[in-house]
Amino acid sequence: MYTGSKHFHSYVAYLVLLLVAIAVLHAVLSLARKQPFTPASRKYALFGLIAVHVQLLFGLLLYFVSPMGFSNFSGEAMGNSLSRLYMLEHPLMMLVAATLITIGHARAKRATEDARKFKTIAWSYGIGLALIMSRVPWQVWP
Repeated sequence: MYTGSKHFHSYVAYLVLLLVAIAVLHAVLSLARKQPFTPASRKYALFGLIAVHVQLLFGLLLYFVSPMGFSNFSGEAMGNSLSRLYMLEHPLMMLVAATLITIGHARAKRATEDARKFKTIAWSYGIGLALIMSRVPWQVWP
């Protein structure tokens, strides 16, 4: 179960990065072109949000069953940069990014002006994407 979940989490990360990047690009381009917020615009943001939440659920599962996650939490592991990345930096940054994306989606949904919706999505998803990319373990990522 651990190996399958780990592989799923690693490969779905590509989909997450793609869908969140598409949502950001669509929001930025639509804002620049002063286009209306269409059902397709809503779906781009929603698909990015769903992918982030699915990835977060599998990540939390892995955090508690992985030998490099919660069970590795100690002062000694804080001295090793790779252990610190897995047990603290990666999970914490992903929680912050998922929270930002979720709040951005909720605020965009409530906004009345199209430009405001696009700005909210562009900023919150963009910052969330940057945070995700900052703490992906690139050196061991398939």
